Amino acid sequence: MELLQQAVNGVTQGAIYALIALGYTMVYGVLRFINFAHGDVYMLGAFAGFLAAQRLGVTKLLENGGTPTALIVVLILLFSMAVCALIGALIERLAYKPLREAPRLTALITAIGVSMLLEYGAQAISPESESFPQLISKNAIIDTPNFRLTWEPVTIIAVALALMLLLQWIVYKTPLGRAMRAVALDRSAASLMGINTGAVITFTFALGSALAAAAGILNSVYQPQIDPLIGVNVGLKAFVAAVLGGIGSIPGAVLGGLLLGVAENAVASSPQLSPFRDSIAFAILIVVLLWKPAGIMGRYVPEKV
Repeated sequence: MELLQQAVNGVTQGAIYALIALGYTMVYGVLRFINFAHGDVYMLGAFAGFLAAQRLGVTKLLENGGTPTALIVVLILLFSMAVCALIGALIERLAYKPLREAPRLTALITAIGVSMLLEYGAQAISPESESFPQLISKNAIIDTPNFRLTWEPVTIIAVALALMLLLQWIVYKTPLGRAMRAVALDRSAASLMGINTGAVITFTFALGSALAAAAGILNSVYQPQIDPLIGVNVGLKAFVAAVLGGIGSIPGAVLGGLLLGVAENAVASSPQLSPFRDSIAFAILIVVLLWKPAGIMGRYVPEKV
């Protein structure tokens, strides 16, 4: 039963990592570029959800012993995703679009600059940590001495799975998804075939940012303390998950996120290894880069120099 508890906790955390990793892997797929500001978009998603919850009166409702309805929770989630989709599109248009033909190092430095701008901007607005309201019931579905399953992990896993399936449908069953795959395969050829590559790239940033916002809401439900720097550590771990699964591979990002979440919780459950919980992700990154640089589901593609 203890192993089952660890597995549930690991899959729950891994599903959150997977949602963020999908943003990294989609942007890399179409631009061959790592958007290091992606973790901070996740942070903005958490704060957007916090503000929406306040506006909808969730805090007062909870203080009076009430419970948010499913409609309120969905509205908070959709609002956060919409805000971050807009922010992601603006970041791409204002910061990255002018640098598409620039050396990759220039774009990388810009991404770090955007990340710092978002972090320090958020600190200027809200320097203190906030307690995210309890949107999902903590009532137990199964409660035994060695295993407890509440509605929180079940809801988080279900929402994350639904968003992953929706992304899979968008990428493989819609015209925009076909355009994304064409741009990822060969941007120049896609442009010659009449695809608006600029619009596709902007859409990719918006879609990845929306998934990061959803992860921000889900993680804030699971770990309710939020602050302007929560995206730093989680963003790096999600990047490791994307590399582990195979950067550029959507199924690989999901697999990498789940594996990282399970490994992290396995380490955290050991009294001897628990101090190394945050470092396990980077240990995995080193091993993957040495063993299989393209990741579990990635494939090596030689580049022309």
